Amino acid sequence: MLMDLIAPSVGLGLGVIAAILSTRVFTPKDIAPRRISPVRVGGMALAGLVLGIWSGLQLDGPLAWAGAAFGVALLLIAVIDAEHFWLPNILTLPLGAAGLAVSLVFGPGRFIDHVMGAAIGFLALAGLAAAYKRLRGRDGLGGGDARLLAALGAWVGWAGLPSILVWASVAGLSWVLARILMRRPPAPDTALPFGTYMAIGAWLTWLYGPLGHSGW
Repeated sequence: MLMDLIAPSVGLGLGVIAAILSTRVFTPKDIAPRRISPVRVGGMALAGLVLGIWSGLQLDGPLAWAGAAFGVALLLIAVIDAEHFWLPNILTLPLGAAGLAVSLVFGPGRFIDHVMGAAIGFLALAGLAAAYKRLRGRDGLGGGDARLLAALGAWVGWAGLPSILVWASVAGLSWVLARILMRRPPAPDTALPFGTYMAIGAWLTWLYGPLGHSGW
């Protein structure tokens, strides 16, 4: 019973910490830190608890605890990118290192797959961003998107990268469709927080595996 409560507890505790960090640490330098509202703390704590329970239902033991921590990290990334369109290196780079460490501990036979996931994830989006800028003369993806996908690839392996992008696209299109149904369609040049959508895709891929395959 105690083991079953650890993952939710990890999610709850880290959710509170993530709420504080989202207003004090992981914000652009040109934006003043905001007051830490009880609503934000309560909301992210509740979300962390849900992620911890979800992880505990799908995974076992220490892997479920790691999953709860990963889920809260994704929550923090999603919130920051949605609010500021910013993916700080101080968050994405350690996340990638943690993903490689988890893969080495829980799936050492597949460690190279996760190293390749990090490399391919970065090169894929960095190459796409460079090609877009060359063709259109402006940025289409933020530099943090490539580093985030590299970090996520370290967690799910190279085989999970397409699933992350598919889920992210579905999430983004769902948001656009919802705005259209509410008669508030986004403008053609509206920027979308792709990191937020990738975070959703990474969570689903981490728990359930690449589309068409089983997870852990």
